Amino acid sequence: MISYNEKERIFKLDTPNTSYLIGIVDEENFIGHIYYGKRLRDTEAAFLMRTGEPPYVPSKNNRERCSFYDCFPFEYPTGGMGDYRESCLTIRTADGHTGSMLSYVSHEIFDGKPELNGLPATFGTEQECNTLRIICEDKYAGMQVELLFSVFHDTDVITRSVKITNIGQKHFYLTKVYSACIDMDNNDFDMISLHGSWARERYIQRKTLGYGIQNVSSFRGQSGHQDHPFLALVDKNTTQEHGEIYAMNFVYSGNFCAQAEVSQFGFVRMSMGIHPENFCWKLESGESFQAPEVVMVYTDKGFDAMTAAFHKLYKKHLIRSVYKNKKRPILINNWEATYFDFNTEKLLSIAKEASQLGIEMLVMDDGWFGKRNSDTCGLGDWVVNEEKLNGGLKYLVDEVNKLGMKFGIWFEPEMISPDSDLYRAHPDWAIAIPGRPSTEARQQYVLDLSRKEVVDYIYEMVASVLRSANIEYVKWDMNRQLSNIGSICLPADRQGELYHRYVLAVYEMQRRLTEEFPNLLLENCSGGGARFDPGMLYFSPQIWCSDDTDAIERLAIQEGTSLIYPLSTMGAHVSDCPNHVLGRTTPFETRGIVALAGTFGYELDVTKIAQKEKDMIPKQVALYHQFNDLIREGDYYRIASYQKNHLFDCWQVVSEDKMEALVTFVQVLSRPNYKSKRILLKGLAEDKQYKVCFVNDETIESKVYSGDTLMKAGLLIPGLFGDFQARLIQLVAEA
Repeated sequence: MISYNEKERIFKLDTPNTSYLIGIVDEENFIGHIYYGKRLRDTEAAFLMRTGEPPYVPSKNNRERCSFYDCFPFEYPTGGMGDYRESCLTIRTADGHTGSMLSYVSHEIFDGKPELNGLPATFGTEQECNTLRIICEDKYAGMQVELLFSVFHDTDVITRSVKITNIGQKHFYLTKVYSACIDMDNNDFDMISLHGSWARERYIQRKTLGYGIQNVSSFRGQSGHQDHPFLALVDKNTTQEHGEIYAMNFVYSGNFCAQAEVSQFGFVRMSMGIHPENFCWKLESGESFQAPEVVMVYTDKGFDAMTAAFHKLYKKHLIRSVYKNKKRPILINNWEATYFDFNTEKLLSIAKEASQLGIEMLVMDDGWFGKRNSDTCGLGDWVVNEEKLNGGLKYLVDEVNKLGMKFGIWFEPEMISPDSDLYRAHPDWAIAIPGRPSTEARQQYVLDLSRKEVVDYIYEMVASVLRSANIEYVKWDMNRQLSNIGSICLPADRQGELYHRYVLAVYEMQRRLTEEFPNLLLENCSGGGARFDPGMLYFSPQIWCSDDTDAIERLAIQEGTSLIYPLSTMGAHVSDCPNHVLGRTTPFETRGIVALAGTFGYELDVTKIAQKEKDMIPKQVALYHQFNDLIREGDYYRIASYQKNHLFDCWQVVSEDKMEALVTFVQVLSRPNYKSKRILLKGLAEDKQYKVCFVNDETIESKVYSGDTLMKAGLLIPGLFGDFQARLIQLVAEA
């Protein structure tokens, strides 16, 4: 709930276990951050703003106004007036001036949560959340700023966003707009971020937070493989079960900056928003700019509690798809099976074999359109190549449907190949700087989606294909990042808007797609997992986690991803061996067990794999149907990390009623004189008795243990012979 103490001029935002306090101080109505932490009974914490000590507030000591600005814990700091820490908002007026300062004007508190115009955001009913809107102004710049805070009654999350409106007579330019900031004392923090590259996304990185600015960011036009729009500050002793965490995650799919700054006084400023690199947004009189949303989580109970808060919010208040609470069809994708070399007969041969094994959907990947026989041409020509698909797309789909299978298809709608009919007709539709040679990546350019005619044309091409047959799944890919940023349709003083306009257009296209085809299962993808972010999850309930499908590499990738995102969102498949990315060979059984922690499917040619592996597929399909409801809806716990111990990985999912649990154990490296491993389980009911069954090892007898014993004394995993071995352990509570 949200309350306002009018006498003290303090706002108090309460989640089930946390409180967030904002104060208004001095005659000039500065808006200060007071507290974010464990839930408080009252608002008696204004002293934390330190206004009773030097340099005092300006009304008491105006000669040190600049010093006040440089140490006051601003709720939403601006630049150019004397606060020399990183600002959240900077502007340039029509006269060329850059300083600004905000003062509180008014506020309102209401039930529910408003939508953000043109942007994905979390949602909640009037019974599920409350919202605080604080109106502040810079009267000299003619600028009004709305600070929006929402709290959810069922999880320890606070969301924030910002809207800037030009209420003056002259235009001004926004040169930086962050969405959230927290000023607080430094508790000798470590900084947690997720880093990587193609095929190595979202590895967890932990390092000491020192003086100055430390950030993770992207100005590639997307959230990116390399860094992730997530940041957490944690105390030195934080573990899975214990310790303080302040975390932020950005509901946005474009350029971002997430950073922490330790000031000269030892204070910390943590902030997040759109990256200011090449960003400049012109606001005419009466116009507004809506910044994306930041999700904030505080806990003093370690990473498990942080993860639980993010997972619950995203499952209940972000993902909108009709599939969000439904089992997804087990699919087989033809990419690693055929690459570009396929036709109707080849696809149907895969589908026939797959249908007999229990696989439920065939997905036709890249190469079905235009003259696309390699990755050098054809993007933008979204017309079926009937030389490959003899009989046409509808015939293929109908034949697949007759087998009892669904049909899905791959698109890369944001791209255009220089060698395409579309580019030959409209070369100006590609993002480019006039007169400068364009930069190719994968021999393709990026379409200028800031132009309505481009968006409408591409959307209609994609939608026409979907209307032509019973297509129930779309994989939306994006295989290169933005460069040569220029649009021939934007005036010179609006070229800095292109990055953001591009992202808004992607959101608009996916909104139109999901509204016209409400039962479509949409899976986002970007060269694997380059755009795995909350903005994409708003439109698609799952995202392809990584192009690296090797089961062992996936352990670290899926651990980092599941630190924030529910298992149900992670596209995870069983692929062929030797693995097509790194050449490793792992047991087929282990590949299946690791993929069970995601959406589950196959990336191989079932007509060519060994009979022994083919025989395992019905068993893996059965395991998926047995456990997917639990994996999708249950509470996730991290037991052990291969990234840390270099030997084995282990995680657990527990049903909400604590009647069932599933433990996944993967031995990466074997050792001589191998002994059993003792693991401490989590999330069980101490007073329940659980039957423990090793699902994929019939040599181990099922036994019954109390939840108390399993969590405090542990469970023994018998020693396994060989590298890359995996075990599934089911726990069922006795009635």
